[in-house]
Amino acid sequence: MIKHNTIGKGAYRKSHAHVFVRRARSGCVSLLTLALSACMGGPAIDLTPDYQPEKFILPDSWRGSGPFAKANPSEGELRPDWWKLYDDPVLNELEKQAMEANPDLHAAAERFIQARAIMMKVRSRLIPQLGVGFGASNNKQSEERLFRGLGEPDRETTLEFGGLAGWEPDFWSRIRNRTRMKIYRAEQRAAEYILARLSLQAEVATNYYTLRSLDGQTAILSQSVDYYKNLLGVVEDRFNGAISPKIDVTRTQFLLFSTEARLLEIQAQRQVIEHAIAVLVNRSASSFKVAPLDEFPMAKFELPVEIPSTLLERRPDIAAMERKMAQANRTIGIARAAFYPHISFRAGSGFEGGTGLFDMAKSFWTYGLEVTLPIFQGGHRRARLQQAWSVYRETVDDYRSTVLNAFREVENGLSRTNLISAQVEKLITSVEAALETQNLTVNLYQGGLATSLDLLFAQINTLDARIEVVRGKAELMKSSVELVRALGGGWNREQLPTDEQIQPFGVLQYNDLGKPQPVGGIDAPTSNDGRYSQQYDDLTQSIEGIAIPTGSNGENQDLIIHPPGEMSVPKMAVPPEEMETDQHNKGNND
Repeated sequence: MIKHNTIGKGAYRKSHAHVFVRRARSGCVSLLTLALSACMGGPAIDLTPDYQPEKFILPDSWRGSGPFAKANPSEGELRPDWWKLYDDPVLNELEKQAMEANPDLHAAAERFIQARAIMMKVRSRLIPQLGVGFGASNNKQSEERLFRGLGEPDRETTLEFGGLAGWEPDFWSRIRNRTRMKIYRAEQRAAEYILARLSLQAEVATNYYTLRSLDGQTAILSQSVDYYKNLLGVVEDRFNGAISPKIDVTRTQFLLFSTEARLLEIQAQRQVIEHAIAVLVNRSASSFKVAPLDEFPMAKFELPVEIPSTLLERRPDIAAMERKMAQANRTIGIARAAFYPHISFRAGSGFEGGTGLFDMAKSFWTYGLEVTLPIFQGGHRRARLQQAWSVYRETVDDYRSTVLNAFREVENGLSRTNLISAQVEKLITSVEAALETQNLTVNLYQGGLATSLDLLFAQINTLDARIEVVRGKAELMKSSVELVRALGGGWNREQLPTDEQIQPFGVLQYNDLGKPQPVGGIDAPTSNDGRYSQQYDDLTQSIEGIAIPTGSNGENQDLIIHPPGEMSVPKMAVPPEEMETDQHNKGNND
């Protein structure tokens, strides 16, 4: 029984010892955290002027009209994935791939990560700096050294071990203002990332509709080339039959060859635009292809109504400029702090000697206080302060200019979408009139009441009218994309990272330092150990819905995708075959 009690007491003591160690360790960490917090949040005087973003008097409504609709409260904002309003699966896939793999967007994300790390570097100066050092040396003197006494040792071994601590109490908030500047700088980088992402989305959509415009023009020109080839055969038959003069043949040849030249020009432009899209989606231009469409894909949708005052909260470029203005305000406080004393503490201790280093007799220590205050510098500090005020006023001017430009872009988008929409309707009507004119001219030509020149002009006008309709549709779609971009693309200022989220890691954190946790939806494709991610190194990878499938004979086949919502345009009328038949019947009657 006594032995049992003895073992129980030992186990009890051991258990309590572990509990004591854990509590002591936790207490030390808590005490250290409290000390660091006291150093960073100690008493200080902030010399920065009170900051409030400039408030401008804004209009109550937009002057222009566009594709707006009264929206329910739940639909009062533009969708972040706004390109899905166009209901085009190919465009959706291109936008998705660009958001995932575009290298410029990844670089913008890295700049935001770097800004967060720079903030941490500046903020670290608020915390006492600690360090240790160790040194050892073995020295031998020459026996012929001057003034060396007889019997003195010619060798000496020295060991040094010590620690050093330094801290700068930030009484005038010089370091704090620099830290806040870097926080605002990181937030500016975040807004610039959002702006780069929005610009990328708009560029992909704009290039896509330019590509589809060239597709439509290619289809029209190809149809016209086939039509003119058949027409040339008819005219040559008439010439061989001594019905038409030679000039009719040469005029038709001119029409055919010039149209073929236009077709080659459009095909070259299409390849250039296709290559541009390939770069945006991180694909090699030589291994990327978007299958053509014969019809231009039109989309009809309505945007939620937004009042002008909300534009300041939805434009990332305005948010970036406002954060730059906040940084400039902090430089005034830093310039003012230069007129006050600069105070710093230094302390160090250790051991120095030969054998038996940790003998208290061989210990040393030092501590001190340093206070500096420039008395006269020839106006250097006053010039810095005056410059800081001027820089702040300059950023206010730039901020006002950014706001004005934002309103200009919105009004431009409203005007263009409204007027170009009406223009397209007129162009479609003009195509119908041109086709009817062409048909009448063909009939007159067959009856000998119109010349080949009249027929040439009618056909050229019809071709140009059909081309203008496709171009008008493309401009309408691209103007709607620009309007969405001008409205902020569904972004809101509340999505910007907060001041607290900018800190990339904890003061006592020493693991998972490869990259910080993403905030504000901004992340870079990096592995956890910080190495470059190679997941986007394959520049020939196919994209779902975009790749060109291979046929049974091993050759590439075009993948034709017809998105919904197409707007039809009248096709060419009166095929040359009918003209040839009519002429044949006329010859029999003769």
